[in-house]
Amino acid sequence: MRNGFIIVLIGLLMIPVAGCRTQSDREHVGSVVGGAIGGVLGSTVGKGVGRTAAIVAGTVAGSLLGREIARQADEARAQRALEYNYDGQSSSWNNPNTGANFTTTPTSTYLNAAGENCREYQHDIYIDGKRENGQGTACRQPDGSWRMMD
Repeated sequence: MRNGFIIVLIGLLMIPVAGCRTQSDREHVGSVVGGAIGGVLGSTVGKGVGRTAAIVAGTVAGSLLGREIARQADEARAQRALEYNYDGQSSSWNNPNTGANFTTTPTSTYLNAAGENCREYQHDIYIDGKRENGQGTACRQPDGSWRMMD
């Protein structure tokens, strides 16, 4: 019973962190879900204070891992748009857990002074009906990936 209370308490403490707008909604969900899974796994280790420490450690580790997995998924979709879309052609996806919608549109393609293929792009994110947008430049690296330049 006490361990269940600790898991719920940790989950509730993570909610304000999940509300930060410096992460994508997918990262928020990944962080919360990862933290919950980590807390449950941590609850199977040890007894007493050791178990409580394992729950806390599992929650933190799971939260960080879940957020990173979600960030990589969004980045992979943006990379595909930069690699395969024509200038002006958008790629869109949504997060079914939160309802947030993402769009990446390459806007121009050119060679920079170092001879790298570069693309300017625009991101549009719709969260709770509100549009947030950004723009930047990415250049293709020797391994074929696109590195955000700004």
